Amino acid sequence: MSLVQKIKEVEEEMARTQKNKATSFHLGVLKAKLAKYKRELLLGPSKGAAAGAGEGFDVSKAGDARVGLIGFPSVGKSTLLTKLTGTQSEVASYEFTTLTCIPGVINYKGAKIQLLDLPGIIEGAKDGKGRGRQVIAVGRTCNLILIVLDSMKPLVHKKIIERELDGFGIRLNKQPPPITFKKKEKGGINFSHTPNVNPSHLDSETVKAICAEYKIHNADIILRGNCTVDEFIDVIEGNRIYVPCIYVLNKIDAISIEELDLLDKIPHYVPISSHLEWNLDALLDKIWEYLKLIRVYTKPKGLIPDYNEPVVIRGGEEASIETFCNHIHNSIIRQFR
Repeated sequence: MSLVQKIKEVEEEMARTQKNKATSFHLGVLKAKLAKYKRELLLGPSKGAAAGAGEGFDVSKAGDARVGLIGFPSVGKSTLLTKLTGTQSEVASYEFTTLTCIPGVINYKGAKIQLLDLPGIIEGAKDGKGRGRQVIAVGRTCNLILIVLDSMKPLVHKKIIERELDGFGIRLNKQPPPITFKKKEKGGINFSHTPNVNPSHLDSETVKAICAEYKIHNADIILRGNCTVDEFIDVIEGNRIYVPCIYVLNKIDAISIEELDLLDKIPHYVPISSHLEWNLDALLDKIWEYLKLIRVYTKPKGLIPDYNEPVVIRGGEEASIETFCNHIHNSIIRQFR
């Protein structure tokens, strides 16, 4: 039986199984099997969980951050790249105009942000249809993903693209699950949780069954939040990417104000018209916000600070004196006092 058939068989069994407390153990095991089969389909059975998910387009990283444009064919990604960066990407009224990755650079608030126009993906991309694997493999290297949606059918496209990215191990606008997972040589499976957590999705039996599916017989697992079975499987797989995402609702000039008000309820979204250049400033502000970029102005000894060329670093957990020093030159940190 092929992997595709095995995946289909597990998915059908999951669909037949009622979701309740009595079946949670069985569903947990099925989800673990499904995740394992999908990983083997994408990476090959000989590659480990931390291996790279397929080969992307040969585009080297440049600038202070990398942003990828992902969407269905003919939703306006190429036009958006041209308007934001000045880079010419082929635009036409037919689908699949862009057949490779076209890079451009946004100069904004002193930062150089690399923007990638990726070929349109189709449903089934995670299973190898079209150039989906290459597109999504590049998406895994991005600091931010812009999902470009056609305002005429945004929710349909949104669900399909989210499903394709999720199948490739990309988690949009999520944080890594608060689970400590550590393999050991002996001692069996030890499952515990912090005092402030009352787990409702995971118990000792389910955790041990999922670990057995992965042939893990000795590990310490500490739950620091009310995590689900899917989140626990993500931790075991170890190859998930957690990326911020903005939903770019393009071609708003084709819909009414009433329709736009309804779509305003979508979280993490920015409405634009790339052709008419509507609301592109708001999109740039949102990109800056989601990338969490920080500008650091250097001050030469005895001179005024240089406000023309800031050193731009990523914010959040990545922001540190060491990161700043390495951004200038890796020898500085050794001389730092």
